Amino acid sequence: MESKTKVSLGVTAAFVLMIGVRVGLIYRANHEDVPVVGSQYTKPKLSDDDAVFLRKERPDSLKDERALIGTTIWVSAAGQMDYYPYAKHHADYGRLAGTLAGAVPLLVTDVFEQVPPKGRALARIPAGQKHVLLAFTLPKSGDAKAEYAVPVGYYDTDGYTFFTDNIFFYDDPHVLYKHWGPAMWAHVDAHEAVLGMSENQAMLALGQVMTLHGEKIGDRSVTYDNLGHPITIEFEGGKATKITVEKQ
Repeated sequence: MESKTKVSLGVTAAFVLMIGVRVGLIYRANHEDVPVVGSQYTKPKLSDDDAVFLRKERPDSLKDERALIGTTIWVSAAGQMDYYPYAKHHADYGRLAGTLAGAVPLLVTDVFEQVPPKGRALARIPAGQKHVLLAFTLPKSGDAKAEYAVPVGYYDTDGYTFFTDNIFFYDDPHVLYKHWGPAMWAHVDAHEAVLGMSENQAMLALGQVMTLHGEKIGDRSVTYDNLGHPITIEFEGGKATKITVEKQ
């Protein structure tokens, strides 16, 4: 049965994977002389992507989040995070500057709180009582000095909730996933689809707002919203075999 699933921050990309596997044999107490039946467990084969270690900071306070100031982080939640012009510890929610694309580096310049506008949803971060935002520059953009802000968490009566572990890489993904090779990375950085891509590569290139047609990763089709320019990719054996640009 075909399944269609919208991916959002609650279900972070295929990059957050449970790799650890517990393997063992069970012995019956006081029956050591009974032969142990061999385990029928077959250890799953891990891909190179599965083996990548993604660092987590697990922030739970503003002090923890402010430790990012002066550092470079890279966008993991591609196509999901809207950002706004920033000046003097304030984001101009009335003017959308853009949506963060995958693997783009951000130089963090500030962490601050701000009450979001009432009555409308912003990006994919709950409003709470206050948003927590990162201010940043885009070092590889045409105007590397321009500053912007993006919501990354919120405060309510239960305290702070931060999403930075789920929406950013703390280490350069070009190094983490160097096994993709420079040719494939050129397509990912250009945010374009190409035959031979894996689902992980396509997701970082085109964004995580997508509809899944099928259950098995690597053997199904996926429609990527691609910031309003939808593209459907058919995957077989873990690789893109057909790319269709959909009508908007």
